[in-house]
Amino acid sequence: MSRVAKNPVSLPAGVTLARNGADITIKGPKGELAHRIHALVAMEQEGDAMRFTAADASSLANALSGTTRALVQNMVNGVSKGFERKLSIVGVGYRAAVQGRKLNLTLGFSHPVVYDIPQGITIETPSQTEIVIKGADKQRVGQVAAEVRSYRPPEPYKGKGVRYSDEVVVKKEAKKK
Repeated sequence: MSRVAKNPVSLPAGVTLARNGADITIKGPKGELAHRIHALVAMEQEGDAMRFTAADASSLANALSGTTRALVQNMVNGVSKGFERKLSIVGVGYRAAVQGRKLNLTLGFSHPVVYDIPQGITIETPSQTEIVIKGADKQRVGQVAAEVRSYRPPEPYKGKGVRYSDEVVVKKEAKKK
């Protein structure tokens, strides 16, 4: 049995789980998320705790039971606390601003970059060089952060660009004559 799947997933107060066959829906104060459980994974609910086990002895079922448990734990954390990624913008004249459901980025191009904010995600700009991406779905928050970063990833010589707030950019030495 997977070591990850051995730990139960507990539901905090205010979070409810609805099960319809292989589909589960988790609702909480931050939103609602749904997931389909693979046929090789068995789920048992004991009060406010859920356990995931492999339905047979195959290594695929063992791996999927741990993966499913981790995904459901992330869903529970997302609907109760939420997830956030922070981006910082480094560069002279580089800035960001949120206007409605659009993120406007000025990143040194001849044109402004306009990013449409997807449903279920909120983006805030506490300052012109900081972006905070929040949401209940961990995967979508990370994907939106990666898409915003991909417009101008940090370059290795001066470090200019959009980076994660905890990212360390190792700078290269410039070419010498």
